[in-house]
Amino acid sequence: MASITPQLETCSSESDKEAMEQIALSESPIQDIANSSTNNNIKGKPELHIKIAENFGNFFASLRENLLVVKRVVQNLWLQYIRGEKSDRIRAYQVWPGNNVFFFHGRFICGPDPRGLLLTTTSIILSSWIFAMYIGDDLPSHSSTIVTISVILTVIVFINLILVSATDPGIIPRNDQANIEDVGTSDGTRSNRVMINGVEMKLKYCRICKIFRPPRSCHCAVCDNCVEKFDHHCPWIGQCIALRNYRFYLSFVISALVLFAYLFAFSVWRIHAKSKSGLLGMLKNCPETVALVSFSFAAIWFLAGLAIFHIYLIAVNQTAYENFRQRYADSQNPYDKGIVSNFKDVLFGPVPPSRVDFRAETTSSWHIKATRRV
Repeated sequence: MASITPQLETCSSESDKEAMEQIALSESPIQDIANSSTNNNIKGKPELHIKIAENFGNFFASLRENLLVVKRVVQNLWLQYIRGEKSDRIRAYQVWPGNNVFFFHGRFICGPDPRGLLLTTTSIILSSWIFAMYIGDDLPSHSSTIVTISVILTVIVFINLILVSATDPGIIPRNDQANIEDVGTSDGTRSNRVMINGVEMKLKYCRICKIFRPPRSCHCAVCDNCVEKFDHHCPWIGQCIALRNYRFYLSFVISALVLFAYLFAFSVWRIHAKSKSGLLGMLKNCPETVALVSFSFAAIWFLAGLAIFHIYLIAVNQTAYENFRQRYADSQNPYDKGIVSNFKDVLFGPVPPSRVDFRAETTSSWHIKATRRV
């Protein structure tokens, strides 16, 4: 018995130890709860992310639908009130075979490529804004007056820019009724000659417009129109410069020249006032002033060259196209009346009305014919 008792005690003690080790190795109920909650959080995070993504997706989808609705409404308003293409009545500008773009029911006539006009507009706005925000307020004296004058000059430039870019330059009506074979003179040739101030001028025939072009006119390949007293097609405005908007073009060039000369002068004044820091210091502290001075300097040279060239053309009563083609190199210019009379005719003479009534109603047959031709 004595030998059995110690063995039982030893077994019990060993079993107790094993039980204690199992209890020690096993996790407590608190840890089980914590682990279970952690596992639930790990499982719940992807579900939460999915729900958030779905909510954002639904939000952006509804936002896109609302934007499309607004876009359609704006397009309808634009076509109805600005372009005038939603009207039940067919007007001439809606079926005009040229490349022009019309606004406000045919009241504004612009060129087909607006990139040059947008670039010119952005350059003027940005230059005036930099001057008013960064340079005008930092001038030594009379800053408010200087900024006000710059704003007035900018408004004048924009008025001239709108007038030259949205005015009918002198588009000549097309002859839609005649065929090429039916046009000609008595001797069977497609040419015609007229006498102007004792000088014989040849009238060229345009196969696109099917007309004998008047003297000094030309067919613009960009706008696809015959234009009276054609000077040139200006890429910076996107419009033909001719008989009816040449005066506005000259006003725009001179007013823009004055504006950039004004901005250049006061920008240089500001640089001179802060010249102690040197060129590198100016580039570091006032980069907008240096940029405006550089751009204004280039604009002044460009605009001054244009102004001088066109003043010369007015003095000899030539167009840029005639000068480029050397039209009167071997003959007398029949339109030259002397410097004073030439300036008087170009700058103060009456502007003739438009030869095409783009707002006039037209028949449905012309609409079908013009649409097929295009």
